[in-house]
Amino acid sequence: MSGFGDGYVGTAQDAVKIRRLEKQREAERRKIEELKNKSEDGQPGLLQFGSSTSEILETAFKKETVGLVTREQYVEKRVNIRTKIEEEEKEKLQKLQQEEEELQMQKRKKRRVKGDPRLSFCDDIENGSDEDDFEKQETKKNGPVKLGKDPTVETSFLPDREREAEEQAERERLKKQWLHEQELIKNEPLSITYSYWDGTGHRRVIQVRKGDSIGEFLRAIQQQLAPEFREVRTTSVENLLYVKEDLIIPHQHSFYELIINKARGKSGPLFHFDVHEDVRTIADATKEKDESHAGKVVERHWYEKNKHIFPASRWEIYDPTKKWERYTIHGD
Repeated sequence: MSGFGDGYVGTAQDAVKIRRLEKQREAERRKIEELKNKSEDGQPGLLQFGSSTSEILETAFKKETVGLVTREQYVEKRVNIRTKIEEEEKEKLQKLQQEEEELQMQKRKKRRVKGDPRLSFCDDIENGSDEDDFEKQETKKNGPVKLGKDPTVETSFLPDREREAEEQAERERLKKQWLHEQELIKNEPLSITYSYWDGTGHRRVIQVRKGDSIGEFLRAIQQQLAPEFREVRTTSVENLLYVKEDLIIPHQHSFYELIINKARGKSGPLFHFDVHEDVRTIADATKEKDESHAGKVVERHWYEKNKHIFPASRWEIYDPTKKWERYTIHGD
């Protein structure tokens, strides 16, 4: 194509850009030449630029020890130069730390300026930033910060060893207190009206403890009746039976057990041991009678011979698990 010489030279804007780039390259070449010339002249500023502490020390020491010097002067100058360089480095380090602190202060001030002072929580934002910085510093020094419990949070449903230990101790204390109270009750005296039955009744009264068993009670009765009744004197305690409200009470049961369980028999309560009648003037079949009859003490041989005859025909062995609703009607 004619008119373009050896090739396409571009637009006027491209020519301007090319001239500007050439000027920049030329300026860079001049700067590099100047730096080379200065480094060859040995200026301290260029020697220190990009050099280590040992290189700076060696360069400065060479300048101070030009010509002949004594050994003492040689050592003294080297020590002085090293001390001076170390002091300069310390000053630079302190200056850098000071500049870093000032930069942090400026950042904090900028944060405060961003917060609107008209807002009620502006102070909280400022305090929060300071606390955050403090927490970061503490974390670096002492490791992660352990958070405590929030006393306002409901935690009663969570497992708590201390609370469980206190509850267990309280249960143990109440248990011991209850056992102590029961022992006091068992040691209380109990007067029992009974009737030795050999076909006719022989009513007596004897005093035992509430905690005594039926076997212990029958042993005391044997001692009481032995002078008067020969068959009682010659028999053993195992061959004596105690019948209360038409139930034969086994020897292992205690009066305390009957009282605490409010046990009932066919014709009345087993936990009343005196003799009294229901004195209500109007009989009500829906109300349970509160009569208490004297218990009978009989010799086993007599019972085996007469158990088919009234009243022995009504007697049954006492069973704590058996209820006697068909014999007694409970009221409100």
